[in-house]
Amino acid sequence: MSDAPFAPQTAIVTGSDSGIGRATAVALAKAGMDVGITWHSDQKGAEETAEEVRGLGRKAVVHQLDTTDVRGTSAAVDELAEELGGVDVFVNNSGTGDGTKFLDLDYETWMSTLDTNLNGAFVAMQTAARRMVKAGRGGRIIAVTSVHEFQPRVGASAYDASKHGLGGLIKTMALELAEHGITANNVAPGEIATPMTGQEDEDPTTKDRPGVPLGRPGDAREIAAVIAFLASPASSYVNGASWPVDGGMLQMGPQAGSHITSNDWRES
Repeated sequence: MSDAPFAPQTAIVTGSDSGIGRATAVALAKAGMDVGITWHSDQKGAEETAEEVRGLGRKAVVHQLDTTDVRGTSAAVDELAEELGGVDVFVNNSGTGDGTKFLDLDYETWMSTLDTNLNGAFVAMQTAARRMVKAGRGGRIIAVTSVHEFQPRVGASAYDASKHGLGGLIKTMALELAEHGITANNVAPGEIATPMTGQEDEDPTTKDRPGVPLGRPGDAREIAAVIAFLASPASSYVNGASWPVDGGMLQMGPQAGSHITSNDWRES
């Protein structure tokens, strides 16, 4: 590996057609990186992200990515890296949830969620990591997990399992890739005002969330700011960490348990 300081010039952000992915692509462009952008079903959203990146004077390349297609996932990451001239930072942001309770969850839905959130993530991150090792310049791999990497949610058996698995995978990657100058970390968002939570283009400061210490959902840019730090040279000694960015939500376990006054929580 080169002794030169880590100086990222290229990044790939999966699922960057909206929400956290778009905010992250823009944040990395502001940090001076050319960005690979992927979309699953919203090509228009991906092109809008690309325009924002280009408006900041950086190169943007766009590719469709379906993480349930294992071979296609590896090929898409390789093609983006080729067009960018490398990949110094890889952000695994693609994900889905099914909202199905355990007793009602069929195997096909279970596998679809795991393929999207975990199996496809494995293939994508391995493809990027192999390129980083071959380039010999170090790198940053960041997975967007969830507070449900740590704590469960009713109606989220497959989602919770996939996010727990992704968190563990990143920690093992951190051990094995460190000798190549590559760090691997997780960012675990709480409720963030994005299309995935039905809050597209809404101001999170106008939402009341009494169960969150900060009293509101998060903004996608607040997640992107943490990812941008982990992607930067300044994060050089952060490795194998999981960073909850949740307004304090995870700290509310015993407090919430003693103050819930109905059984509404039993429904997803």
